[in-house]
Amino acid sequence: MSGKVPQQSNQVSSRVGQSSRVRHLLRGPRPEAVPALVGRACALVGLLDIAAGVFPRFRHSRMHAIAEVLPGSFGPFAAALSLSAGVLLLLLAHGLKRGKRRAWRAAVVLLPAGAVAQFMYRHSLIGVLISVVLLAALLRHRDQFSALPDPRSRWRALANFVLMGAGSLALGLLIVSAHPETLIGDPSLADRIAHVIYGLFGFEGPVDYQGNTSWTVAFSLGALGWITAVTTIYLAFRPEHPAARLTEDDEERLRVLLAKHGRRDSLGHFALRRDKAVVFSPSGKAAVTYRVVSGVMLASGDPIGDVEAWPGAIERFMDEAKAHSWTPAVMGCSETGAEVWTRETGLDALELGDEAVVDVPDFSLAGRAMRNVRQMVKRIERAGYETRVRRVRDLGETELERIRQAAEDWRGTDTERGFSMALGRVGDPSDGDCLIATAHKADDEPGPYGDLKAILHFVPWGDDGVSLDLMRRDRSADPGMNELLIVAALQAAPKFDIARVSLNFAMFRSALARGEKIGAGPVLRAWRGLLVFLSRWFQIESLYKFNAKFQPRWEPRFVVYRASGDLPRLGFAAMQAEGFVNLALPLPRFLRRRRTAPRPCAHQVAEHEMRAA
Repeated sequence: MSGKVPQQSNQVSSRVGQSSRVRHLLRGPRPEAVPALVGRACALVGLLDIAAGVFPRFRHSRMHAIAEVLPGSFGPFAAALSLSAGVLLLLLAHGLKRGKRRAWRAAVVLLPAGAVAQFMYRHSLIGVLISVVLLAALLRHRDQFSALPDPRSRWRALANFVLMGAGSLALGLLIVSAHPETLIGDPSLADRIAHVIYGLFGFEGPVDYQGNTSWTVAFSLGALGWITAVTTIYLAFRPEHPAARLTEDDEERLRVLLAKHGRRDSLGHFALRRDKAVVFSPSGKAAVTYRVVSGVMLASGDPIGDVEAWPGAIERFMDEAKAHSWTPAVMGCSETGAEVWTRETGLDALELGDEAVVDVPDFSLAGRAMRNVRQMVKRIERAGYETRVRRVRDLGETELERIRQAAEDWRGTDTERGFSMALGRVGDPSDGDCLIATAHKADDEPGPYGDLKAILHFVPWGDDGVSLDLMRRDRSADPGMNELLIVAALQAAPKFDIARVSLNFAMFRSALARGEKIGAGPVLRAWRGLLVFLSRWFQIESLYKFNAKFQPRWEPRFVVYRASGDLPRLGFAAMQAEGFVNLALPLPRFLRRRRTAPRPCAHQVAEHEMRAA
């Protein structure tokens, strides 16, 4: 008897396990996984439909039934409709994967239309069933497709035209060359390209075919041109959803929080950039500022305000990301900030680099460690340069305007760089507590800005610190201007009751420092070698060595992210936000962004609706 009990128990457990698996299969996928599954299915079926439209033999394969989720090949328009279905599915796939409401609406309309077309023209029950199954999944899980539209501008219409035009040209060449058995003669590549271009505009080209192939090619090319034109026109004239901006009320509330808690984070004042949006905690005692770049909701630094209220602001941030299906991420938060973010959200953190902070009471040019800086400063002073350190509010408007113009003209790039550690403006009346250090030299022939040769701009860090914002200098000035002005600012700091000065941020500083030490392992040396190689294009090693001259203490900074697979996308979005990658293109006037009122965040809309009810 004792031997039969375990056997019976195992049989019962097996039956229970089988029944649970059956219930799981009947229940279907988890609701939150449906958008990703539907998006992948649309992308796969789209590729199959494109293949069915381009390659004539593929349309008669067994996979044709799978490819007919949307209108497939029927009648004389077979290839054109199959190609159109594939392109439209590929366009919808990303939106469906992100749970976008408008993509769901388009798919709900498109799937039954495709099913009806297949039944009427092909009498294909398999294609109709596939369409119905996907439509049923969309309708059953419609709550998972509630993401609001992304911020957008009309330059995307031009980007769509360029990308779709290039894709249509490539597909057109495949279509023209996919029927070699019916080609008349041997047309050259130039003739084939000309035929594609003519066909995209609905005209007959120089390439001839036997039989009905010419109609198939003409319809397919015409469909590609039609899709390119329609999507471009739609993007150009659809209602715009501009990116949220920092309103005057938001800025005032942030300044109140910074006045109380600004000394916690040296990056706090950069939250006042006016190209950022903000979400506040329910109590209003904390806030998170962010910008949306390429679908990434990018916050910078620590939350502003009382640490105890940070979780409420972080929750609002995550709710906003979920409402729009954005990828949440944080750049440059402190160790405390990273701990709170990861604890409250389940996100991961990775050390990004170190911030150089100089304690003013401990700074001195004396000693062997400061020899190079001391010699450089003395040499520049002997060359006739003098420095001035003042608050912005103490400068006259004429001098401020000259400094603003010089900072603009001395910028080394076409666009202003910076996001997490840059304010993006100089001399604004609301930034009277900012510190400006300038270098001057009385030349025989003064330049367009008089004797002004270099500028350093610092933003407040609480009531006893400043954080370096920008460094600009006249290219004709002697080297060492930045060292001269940093030393001048540090020496003048006690006069302004400043005890802490935050300098530049050094990415991967610890890897560079450990990799050059004796005893570093091969992996660490290889990592350092890669960073040194990348320093040819990005200021990685140079910023570390520049900061190290002033013997600072290093404060680690972190990036917070959702999953490892998001890191490449996050890195690209961060490069866009910082100004290293600029995807904006000059547009015709009718496509340029119109000035519109800032769009409220999703949680603000919900609160307004609840109050109205």
